[in-house]
Amino acid sequence: MTSPESNSTDFIRAIVQDDLESNKYDGRVVTRFPPEPNGYLHIGHAKSICLNFGVASEYDGGVCHLRFDDTNPLREDVEYINSIQEDVRWLGFDWGSHLYYASDYFDALYNFAEQLILDGRAYVDSLSADEIREYRGTLTVRGRESPYRNRSAEENLDLFRRMRDGEFEDGAHVLRARIDMRSPNLNMRDPTIYRIRRATHHRTGDKWCIYPMYDYAHALSDSIENITHSLCTLEFEDHRPLYDWTLEALDVYRSQQIEFARLNLTNTVMSKRRLLQLVEGGYVSGWDDPRMPTISGLRRRGYTPEAIRTFCEHVGISKRDTVVNMALLEHCIREDLNQHAPRVMAVLNPLKVVIDNFPEDEVLEFDAVNNPEDPSMGSRKVPFSREVYIERDDFREEPPSRFFRLAPGREVRLRYACYITCQDVVKDPATGEIIELHCTYDPESVGGSTPDGRRVRGTLHWVSARHALQAEVRLYDYLLRDSDEEDEDSRDFISLLNPDSLQALTDCQVEPGLANAEPGNRYQFERQGYFCVDTRDSRPGAPVFNRTVSLRDSWARIEQSQSGGGS
Repeated sequence: MTSPESNSTDFIRAIVQDDLESNKYDGRVVTRFPPEPNGYLHIGHAKSICLNFGVASEYDGGVCHLRFDDTNPLREDVEYINSIQEDVRWLGFDWGSHLYYASDYFDALYNFAEQLILDGRAYVDSLSADEIREYRGTLTVRGRESPYRNRSAEENLDLFRRMRDGEFEDGAHVLRARIDMRSPNLNMRDPTIYRIRRATHHRTGDKWCIYPMYDYAHALSDSIENITHSLCTLEFEDHRPLYDWTLEALDVYRSQQIEFARLNLTNTVMSKRRLLQLVEGGYVSGWDDPRMPTISGLRRRGYTPEAIRTFCEHVGISKRDTVVNMALLEHCIREDLNQHAPRVMAVLNPLKVVIDNFPEDEVLEFDAVNNPEDPSMGSRKVPFSREVYIERDDFREEPPSRFFRLAPGREVRLRYACYITCQDVVKDPATGEIIELHCTYDPESVGGSTPDGRRVRGTLHWVSARHALQAEVRLYDYLLRDSDEEDEDSRDFISLLNPDSLQALTDCQVEPGLANAEPGNRYQFERQGYFCVDTRDSRPGAPVFNRTVSLRDSWARIEQSQSGGGS
């Protein structure tokens, strides 16, 4: 069995391939994606999903497990479990019959803990949490042994069983692995592997009042499931000695932990704790707010699973943490939607144009191409009448140089329709605001060209005022003002939020055909960007559109500048 040629430089796939050639795991490839059900998945998890499921799928008989590491009932919720399953499926992956929970193994994990006690490798410690932290030491100060470290196996076993039976209050005792309090790796200084926590578990109810710690449960869950390659992000690299120690101490099946760099994005929050703070503080409308980097937020905003998978492929797998420019993710969705999203016309900030020499009761229909990248998508009819809306920014009473759109006395082309010339400007006498333009059209230009072949430099999108559908359009900007989130923990996080991350426009005018747009449908608004019908707030005949991404491709400009091209 061989991995695909395109992935030959991936260091993880190279390890897997070497293990297959040496028959290390009897020719098996079994990975796992192990989320904690304490929040919604975000774009960083998408990278891990694509890696774990992708590696398994590339080999005959390869399998990827979906396992919920549900060892902390105080922070977990069935809502998160359901959302995680939905997100993994939406990204295009399937775990088949291999859905597991760490709680499936609570009995086995407890029995393993008793074995460690009997083998002299674990003890019940009665220090407080603060005292344990103090005794642990620091990177420059050696740890000290707990005065309870040398309790007999019999006493430890008795105390541990009484912990299980609910005799002690939360925090009265913990079970710690007996390893090395002088280890330079703080994770090996007698880490806690069980604590008392009176909380109802979403699957086991009140059966347990002690719960295993993540590092302990993670290693043994991998072993129980016969995982071959346990792929983790780099923050678990210092935890690998504990992972290996646990499996070796119990002499059980030994999975192989391999670390890779996590995904960091500019202008983006990638911390579950911070994302939860945004939700609970009301700074966003929920986990699926289109400004959020959660998979559900990206989906609601109009991102496609294909674009996210392409992005993860572009980012690649490495051993060094880096910060990826958000422009790359935007480039991937833009490239995808350019191929597949139908074009429509929508005016976000409307200015009425009255075409004085067009008959009041006449309506024309023009053919408009649905997607020039895909001729199979055909065309549609767009109505045209005496009054149309154009973008307010497409008119200047006193145009600057190199402004090629509409101005007094200037002729422009209305896309698909005709040429018009501005003759008069109507203003609000109280405010001086321009409220209406009066133009004339050239009947010879109907269809978008003239017999004399003259050309104009400006082409505007428009919507017939008589037929337009009013809609709400939401424009999104980056959630964080700063481009780099690396030192967010050292500053007031809320002060980093972009106050202009959402702009809701309620008087937008769009093509009448969009009255039947289904939630989740994606479109390119010509000259505006790519938009998606909101899946939560849209109603029949009253769509709400979320801007997925603008038409500007800053990533292409970045690549061009890095390769030495011009701007």
